[in-house]
Amino acid sequence: MKSALKPFSLIVAALALFAGCAKKPMRPDPSATLIGPQGGAGGLNPTDVPTTADANSGLQQRGDFDANGQLRGVLESVYFDLDKSAIKQGERAKLQAAKDYLAKNAQNRLLLEGHCDWRGTAEYNLGLGDRRANEAKKYLLSLGVGADKIETLSKGLEDAKKGGTDEATLQKDRRVDLVVLKQ
Repeated sequence: MKSALKPFSLIVAALALFAGCAKKPMRPDPSATLIGPQGGAGGLNPTDVPTTADANSGLQQRGDFDANGQLRGVLESVYFDLDKSAIKQGERAKLQAAKDYLAKNAQNRLLLEGHCDWRGTAEYNLGLGDRRANEAKKYLLSLGVGADKIETLSKGLEDAKKGGTDEATLQKDRRVDLVVLKQ
């Protein structure tokens, strides 16, 4: 009787093993989506928006918010060392400038987008991007920015330049972008 149950037990064990192994979801090709390769910004290219300098802060001011209520390029990105999430001493002034911007523009909030270079797994880089965004948030909170004014998002390696091997290219991907949001 026991020998007749052995093959059945092996089949059940194999099915249980394979049922527990979920496949990693595949991202669709942008050209195969409803939005298409241009994304959801309605064709707005933020680099085409005229800029003027803010004489008080030295920051670049852009025109209007995009269709998603986001304004990019007003505040400088904060850059990180390889595989690190600590805010470097030289990058802290950028977060101070963000605090000053929010003090002058109380109707706005910040989205801190954590990014990584292409090295490492997607899962690892998603976590690293999250740690970078949260370190920037922690620093802004220590400066007195209210928690209700800050959101975080990890993009991981989603926007990384693929295959770039020179350090200058990789350094630009290891960052937190400070995106101004409408209230």
